[in-house]
Amino acid sequence: QPSRTEKKRFPSITKNKYIKTLSSFFSLNSSLQHKHKICLCLLSEREKERMIPSYDPNDTEAGLKLLEDLTTNAEAIQEQVLHQILSQNCESQYLQAFLDGESDKNQQSFKNKVPVVNYGDIKPFIQRIADGESSDIVSSQPITELLTSSGTSAGKPKLMPSTAEELERKTFFYSMLVPVMNKYVNGLDEGKGMYLLFIKPEIKTPSGLMARPVLTSYYKSQHFRNRPFNKYNVYTSPDQTILCQDSKQSMYCQLLCGLVQRSHVLRVGTVFASAFLRAVKFLEDHYKELCADIRTGTVTSWITEPACRDSVLSVLQGPNQELADEIESECAEKSWEGILRRLWPKAKYVEVIVTGSMAQYIPTLEFYSGGLPLVSTMYASSECYFGINLNPLCDPSDVSYTLLPNMAYFEFLPVDDKSHEEIHFASHSNTDDDDDALKEDLIVDLVNVEVGRYYEIVITTFTGLYRYRVGDILKVTGFHNKAPQFRFVQRRNVVLSIDTDKTSEEDLLNAVTQAKLKHLQKPSCPLLTEYTSYADTSSIPGHYVLFWELKPRQNNEPPELENKTMELCCSEVEDCLDYVYRRCRNKDKSIGPLEIRVVSLGTFDLLMDFCVSQGSSVNQYKTPRCVKPGGALEILDSRVIGRFFSQRVPRWQPLGLDS
Repeated sequence: QPSRTEKKRFPSITKNKYIKTLSSFFSLNSSLQHKHKICLCLLSEREKERMIPSYDPNDTEAGLKLLEDLTTNAEAIQEQVLHQILSQNCESQYLQAFLDGESDKNQQSFKNKVPVVNYGDIKPFIQRIADGESSDIVSSQPITELLTSSGTSAGKPKLMPSTAEELERKTFFYSMLVPVMNKYVNGLDEGKGMYLLFIKPEIKTPSGLMARPVLTSYYKSQHFRNRPFNKYNVYTSPDQTILCQDSKQSMYCQLLCGLVQRSHVLRVGTVFASAFLRAVKFLEDHYKELCADIRTGTVTSWITEPACRDSVLSVLQGPNQELADEIESECAEKSWEGILRRLWPKAKYVEVIVTGSMAQYIPTLEFYSGGLPLVSTMYASSECYFGINLNPLCDPSDVSYTLLPNMAYFEFLPVDDKSHEEIHFASHSNTDDDDDALKEDLIVDLVNVEVGRYYEIVITTFTGLYRYRVGDILKVTGFHNKAPQFRFVQRRNVVLSIDTDKTSEEDLLNAVTQAKLKHLQKPSCPLLTEYTSYADTSSIPGHYVLFWELKPRQNNEPPELENKTMELCCSEVEDCLDYVYRRCRNKDKSIGPLEIRVVSLGTFDLLMDFCVSQGSSVNQYKTPRCVKPGGALEILDSRVIGRFFSQRVPRWQPLGLDS
């Protein structure tokens, strides 16, 4: 903008004229090139507005029209997105290694020259930024923080670059959820949402940048804390309770506020289904104490965070004997079936993500919900926010997400329908020229995917990820206008998941191998001959179960199982699992102690017979490293001869800086 002095000297100057004049002047003076870049940033504001449209979230019709415009013009918007990313970041060190400046800022050059990569390929670049080098390694915009992914690399969380502008993009994304819900559910402006939101640990990197989970980043940002009033999205939880560092105090205070305002609650939820069920369990354990606080108008003494206490007291507004008695009467019932509808009788739905690994919680949620719809509104990750569910009241098994074309540049790598392995494709780090040529023929753009096909999503973001394989496997279920709709199938290579943890077959093998080497090497110890695993969510919190078949070294008699040895094996496996698993166990308490169930000799032969009877090839049979509920699990459980649990939580410190 022109300064006051400049406006006085040139009364008729406009912002556009000012920018054009500065741009012309600075382009002639090489010593002022850095100021020229400032001008280019100003010139790009108009382009940015097209990528992050603004509208009044209170205006449902405007929001729905905007969604129609975005999805109708998906192809053109995708081209604009890529052009803006390349124009903005073409001088980054990463892109300069592949592209030749201005002449290569087009879609075809980008696809021909910039490789498709995994995290291992880009990790050195991001680590340099974390260690204090300039953001222009990957981005022309300053990297303002690093987002920790639930996926890991070498046992530690992946770090994803983020910028200030990206928070604007996420705010826009969240605002688009509102008109969709208003289309299907009336009256959401007449009450509140009891959304239980939490922050997680963060750490300062050597560069001074904070590394934190994506939701923690958003909740701590000014975009969330200073959000404009939206009559459709009023929370029962004061911000102070959401931002409380102590997760137990946060949970207690948010539930207390939700119970006190139960007559105003129109929807309940958390981000993930697993977190919501932990909240129900917490309520079951603490309802008497919560009711005592409502009855007396005070807050229990173990809530020591001053901001939490003060904010909750302002919600309580004194004693309420009648309300406390009503809540306690409902919670004291023998069965908690339908407890959500009983405690919050005006609630219209439960908003939780129940796709992917969270689908295992659907039966338990349905038990507690009393028939309330389970709504999955959005598909997002630390790397990028992708799409929204345009049919939010559909059955959980039918959820599909429509990708918003302005969020990033999307490409899709076809994968096999059954194995979900990529088709004739190798990563950039180990390809030859023929593979690269084939790769370019296979990868398709957003608007060119085929209904019924499976793909792995590849993204290019505004924040410095270029042709990055996220690892999510999606199935195309249809189109909304020109934008494809996807069902989330699974995370590539993940075999076990309870909460935000994602344990791969390789992770599990390494942990089991380490436990075997450390605790089953004495002559008196049995041999581990086979194993598989199961994510047991029948209790809250859920926990990992390993089925081990052990054979005595000297004979075929049932093995002698020493409690201490087996418990040490449980703990060793946990210690060897990755950062996110150990954080969930140690800090979040969102996963229970790992269990080893020892099965009798010959159990895995029976498992093979069962799998073959279901259609597996005898010649190609491999022991499944994870089983689902059904016949295989029933065989394993029917032959258990010993059960052992980890007796301590695994070691954990933020960002895997373990001793």
